[in-house]
Amino acid sequence: MIMMQCKIKLRLDEVKNFVAAASRCDFDIDISYNRFTVDAKSIVGVLGLDLNRVLTVTCHGYDAEFEKLMRRFALAG
Repeated sequence: MIMMQCKIKLRLDEVKNFVAAASRCDFDIDISYNRFTVDAKSIVGVLGLDLNRVLTVTCHGYDAEFEKLMRRFALAG
């Protein structure tokens, strides 16, 4: 199984597009910080996270379009 992790920052106005892109993937995607983990396909779950924090996205599969989107939100380094 392919598993990819990426550190990102999301602004409130980016959440809808992020969740929509995650929802188009046919595999599980988690988004988390510290011990808080939610389904990245849940807008309520993602909005419940502290968006001021660096978030970790864990993809349990691969989708080229979603990876391209992730690069837009990825932190340098």
